Amino acid sequence: MQVKPHFSLARELFAAMPTLREDTGLDPQGSEAAVAYLSQARGSATPENALAYAAYLLPRREAVWWGCTCLGHVLGLLTPGDRGMLDLAARWVEDPDEPQRSAALGQAMAAPEKSAGVWIALAAGWSGGSLAGPEVARVPPPAFLTPRAVTIGTQMALAKVGRANRTAVLGSFVDSCLAMIAR
Repeated sequence: MQVKPHFSLARELFAAMPTLREDTGLDPQGSEAAVAYLSQARGSATPENALAYAAYLLPRREAVWWGCTCLGHVLGLLTPGDRGMLDLAARWVEDPDEPQRSAALGQAMAAPEKSAGVWIALAAGWSGGSLAGPEVARVPPPAFLTPRAVTIGTQMALAKVGRANRTAVLGSFVDSCLAMIAR
């Protein structure tokens, strides 16, 4: 899956998504290209912030797919429940219709523990549609919910990796985002 980011400059993305500054602690000052800023975030004092930046940089559907891809890098560290949640999210990515989105949201909300895979399924569930049931007026989810859920899921997965391998795994997560971006 290749994608073209919605924004050319990092500061445009930060202006459009104010929660990004909150979620990363980053604040681009100049005219850094949006994609190049991902590498800068990766090289910062807190490289985990690159995961949040990547989740916001990608459109929602692609961000969910990227989250699935990241967790796929550490599949052996995940529970069967996480893998089931990733399957729900991946099914929505492949067929982004309302029943798939609703199934991902419903099962993720019902999960007894909000683990990495659950957060990726929540990201799919919060990608559109309504936060309320079909019997009430439509309540669209705020735009920040999907990238924030992907961020939490990828950061939780990264936390499962031993310290000795964490930098390499973080790099593979960022590299998989960069590989998705059409240049």
